[in-house]
Amino acid sequence: MPIALLALTAGAFGIGTTEFVIMGLLLQVSADLHVSIAAAGLLISAYALGVAIGAPILTILSRKMPRKTVLLALMVIFILGNAACAIAPDFYSLMAARVLTSLTHGTFFGVASVVATTLVPADRKASAIAIMFTGLTAATLLGVPAGAWLGLHYGWRATFWAVALIGVIATLIIAIFVPKDGEREELGSLRDELTVLHRPQVWLGLLMTVFGFGGVFALYTYIQPILTKITGFSDAAVSPILLVFGGGMIIGNLIGGKLADRRLMPTLLGSLVFLAVVLGFMTFAIHDQIAAVLFVGLLGIAAFATVAPLQMRVLEKAHGEGQNLASSLNIAAFNLGNAMGAWVGGLVITHQLGLNAVPWVAALLTVFGFIVAVWSLLLDKRPVKTQITV
Repeated sequence: MPIALLALTAGAFGIGTTEFVIMGLLLQVSADLHVSIAAAGLLISAYALGVAIGAPILTILSRKMPRKTVLLALMVIFILGNAACAIAPDFYSLMAARVLTSLTHGTFFGVASVVATTLVPADRKASAIAIMFTGLTAATLLGVPAGAWLGLHYGWRATFWAVALIGVIATLIIAIFVPKDGEREELGSLRDELTVLHRPQVWLGLLMTVFGFGGVFALYTYIQPILTKITGFSDAAVSPILLVFGGGMIIGNLIGGKLADRRLMPTLLGSLVFLAVVLGFMTFAIHDQIAAVLFVGLLGIAAFATVAPLQMRVLEKAHGEGQNLASSLNIAAFNLGNAMGAWVGGLVITHQLGLNAVPWVAALLTVFGFIVAVWSLLLDKRPVKTQITV
């Protein structure tokens, strides 16, 4: 495994930690800055919005820069953003600092995905993307609990200083080990690069991500009340159960990348079917504690088995200089899917269907993503027939 790939993984770990760590700090932030917990929760929504906005804008602005330079510049912004969070004097300053930090997220993962594929042979590109995304899964499994512990014992500001330090370390590792990629003089015009947005297959890839992964967060957003109110676990038991989910994420991520290297579309279709089945069976599993824990682990595997295939599909259909933009947009699509899934799950709960209905509705979202994937596969076959008849 190229050490440069591990350097990208280190950056992914830092960015993944800062995205999710706020979830474990809401009580401290709300108390210290004198805002409600609901208002503090907007720090999560604002971050997701910043990812969606920053991904295409920063990718376009940095298009003529060497990719290594882009990654380093993004990490510097990341460090400054987290330092600004740590010294924020009030809630609105913290909100602004969170948005600043979030602007780097989509472009980093988008560009890092492209760089990762250049570090390995052609038959290992999906695995390279999966390894890079392991940094994100490790952040969920290790970084977030550690950040929450640090915030509990030393204050939430200490957590952001720690994340900034992680950013410094990751920046140094990237600077030392990621190879230079030249000045990229052969770029076409901006208009040429934007032609990637005229490719139906790229848009279908983005839709697969939004709906396929949206099903995950329709359920996962409400996993705590589901496990406590339906399954009967105590509040204290939820955190260890979520570690099972985190372990599943790492396993699924690596398996999905390995299988996608062999056959991309069968892996993508199969992983979406597996995810939909797991979500559907969660409807029954949540009524038994042992089954619930088992299926939480399976959900982690199924959810992140889709990540590398979804990202690789968009890269494959973008090809050429449009890859940076398309890859970054797909990261934004993951975040849009997260937001949409949480919104749909909330609608299910508030419109009298209740927590019991959330798993099967989540499964329907993923089924829609599968339908889009089948549509994309059918479009793949059409040009082949045309070439044969010419």
